[in-house]
Amino acid sequence: MVEVGPRDGLQNEAKAVSAPAKIALIERLADAGLRAVEAGAFVSPKWVPQMADSADVLAGLKRKSGVRYPVLVPNMRGYEAARAAGAEEIAIFAAASETFSQRNTNCSIAESFDRFAPVIEAAKREGVSVRGYVSCVVDCPYEGPIAPSAVASVARRLLDLGCYEISLGETIGTATPARVQTMLSVVMEAVPREKLAVHLHDTYGQAIANLVAAMELGIAVADSSVAGLGGCPYAKGASGNVASEDVLYLLNGLGVRTGVDLEKLAATGRFICAELGREPTSKVARALAAKAAA
Repeated sequence: MVEVGPRDGLQNEAKAVSAPAKIALIERLADAGLRAVEAGAFVSPKWVPQMADSADVLAGLKRKSGVRYPVLVPNMRGYEAARAAGAEEIAIFAAASETFSQRNTNCSIAESFDRFAPVIEAAKREGVSVRGYVSCVVDCPYEGPIAPSAVASVARRLLDLGCYEISLGETIGTATPARVQTMLSVVMEAVPREKLAVHLHDTYGQAIANLVAAMELGIAVADSSVAGLGGCPYAKGASGNVASEDVLYLLNGLGVRTGVDLEKLAATGRFICAELGREPTSKVARALAAKAAA
């Protein structure tokens, strides 16, 4: 489980969350047993104001041994800012859709790789791990269905650049299990399955089913967001990432050992939702709350 709530989850929230609250969220997630927690993004505060204090968050964070705290960077400027703030792992993000790439990063897919090259080179020199993201791996809000071969091409390029893992983002949550498996089958011809992760959204309520479909093909890493926070600022109407509580409940039921404590995770979801003034969207979190109140 890769926890993306503090970055992907919060970046689309309209209500500003303070740096101390973000720090508390990240530390609570680590204490719940998660071993990879996205801690922020060094992107333009004009476009993603919620991430403007990522340097302060990293500075105030009490890091737990054995836990990774990756941050998102779009270019060399972001990388340098992340490193100055003490980042030890970064993530870069590309898209399988040309239009989405233009709308999201104001550049073509090819130009995005030109931006990544010096970032990867610097990361290799400095011993910084790099994870890659691919957006719109099934559907694009602008172009519609995306060819699996296009996803495979972008994923392979990220692997060849030096990313240790490629997270395949089902950005707008329209996919169904059969389409996820079709996409993965093509991508796995270009990238070894042990180098792949899935990043699922639950707009149509298919995220858990899609995760099971991915697991059936041997995918062993899933991104998730506590309380189901998140969405995509460039994909109107896209709901949050699959909830971490729901993913953990599924994995517990399958006998998959994660080392994550469900009660602590759910409590962390309630904590951040109280900061945001709303309820968790996670069905498991709601069920646990109702059970406790009965």
